[in-house]
Amino acid sequence: MSAGLGDPVPGVPLTCSPAELRHLFLFEKLSDDQLAWLCREGRVELFEPGPVYTEGDPATCFYVLLSGTVVMSRQVGGDDVEVGRTSSVGVYSGAFNAYLGDRVPQIYLQSLRVTELSRFFVLDAAKFAQLMNEWFPMAVHLLEGLFFGQKNTQEAIGQRERLLALGSLSAGLTHELNNPASAAVRATASLRERVAGMRHKLALIAAKPKDPAALTALMRLQEEAAARVAKAPALSPLEASDREDTITDWLDEHSVSNGWELAATFTQAGLDTAWLDQVTATMADSSADPLALDSTFRWIYYTVETELLMNEIEDSVTRISTLVGAAKQYSQLDRAPYQVVDVHELLDSTLLMLGGKIGPDITVVKDYDRGLPQIPAYPGELNQVWTNLIDNAVSAMDGTGTLTVRTSRDKDQLLVEFADTGPGIPPEIRSRIFEPFFTTKPVGQGTGLGLDISWRIVVNRHHGDLRVATSVPGDTRLQVRLPLTAVADG
Repeated sequence: MSAGLGDPVPGVPLTCSPAELRHLFLFEKLSDDQLAWLCREGRVELFEPGPVYTEGDPATCFYVLLSGTVVMSRQVGGDDVEVGRTSSVGVYSGAFNAYLGDRVPQIYLQSLRVTELSRFFVLDAAKFAQLMNEWFPMAVHLLEGLFFGQKNTQEAIGQRERLLALGSLSAGLTHELNNPASAAVRATASLRERVAGMRHKLALIAAKPKDPAALTALMRLQEEAAARVAKAPALSPLEASDREDTITDWLDEHSVSNGWELAATFTQAGLDTAWLDQVTATMADSSADPLALDSTFRWIYYTVETELLMNEIEDSVTRISTLVGAAKQYSQLDRAPYQVVDVHELLDSTLLMLGGKIGPDITVVKDYDRGLPQIPAYPGELNQVWTNLIDNAVSAMDGTGTLTVRTSRDKDQLLVEFADTGPGIPPEIRSRIFEPFFTTKPVGQGTGLGLDISWRIVVNRHHGDLRVATSVPGDTRLQVRLPLTAVADG
């Protein structure tokens, strides 16, 4: 320690020397009166190894290192992550935003500790604010403009980022909705034709008296054919083709006109030649004047077609309902901003919303641990994180590859991992990808705020962690860790 300090006691103010302050780069341009004011209003304190202040606590003091070693750290996912370590005399920390007053939260933005007996010049936050406003009024105005201007710019660009994402999602959702809607319209038009055909065939059947037994048998076969549609087995393309050929041959052998037209529909409905033999036997066993076999099969054909078309309409409408539900889940309409959620529901809704952008040549693999508990979160904001990370992965793969979304438990945190088979992140820029405005996309295709916003949502809002776990050609993994239980928002 400096000569003349005697036996200093940690925590007890020491003598403040204007001459010593003048040797610090922060104060070297001050006048004698200003240095005297600093010593009069401030103090010199000694700190033993350990914490000086903690991130998130009220920022009450401005600290300037006179001797010793300091370590600065940030809370990331419940862990203290070191962001700086120095013994350089004159480095400062603490309440250096005090001059902005209550326009910004006056809290410590990081934690500070010392690793050896260290000495600081300490100035209360209120005195530091007074110093700045009285001694450097023009500088304060410039700093305020810079601080709030940058903040407003970042918020505006962040809003633009969200609007761009919303536009992309809207386009994708419109595309996804259009497919089932168009299918439903086509199926409805075809269904109208089939019903008209059934009416025509019914008129022909009713043109002359028929044996009630034959009509009863026909109705029974119609019901059985409709029931078989719901139980139709899934056939491979080769199996379906073989069955179509077999049914076509059977219909030709039994003098059913244009049997090839009926064969594809019968195959799709799960009908086979064994069942067609039953139809023939049933109609042959009916009493006098049985209906012609050709008319019978045409009637069954219309019945099966009607069932298949109604199934297609049901599937299309269900798909539309699912998409609307996913959009509602994604946007979190009529839901509380902070709630207990199932992460898998959020991931599924985001993947569904981005289906059009992901494209057919990217395989999506969901490796979910369904045993994970629900967690407290801001679901709308997490959906924004998922959107940014999936969008980056898809862009990296240039439309072709495999996207794997994996969930698991990592101690007291829930882990969500996004893996892609793209070229990877170059080592020289890996440390910069979370910086605001940093982007590798061409001009006009990215703002450079997607990962910055994601990092702030995960780390600041959810007290979690977002990092690049690995990145090599063919295997890039970004990991999000979220607390399983609620954490007080600092």
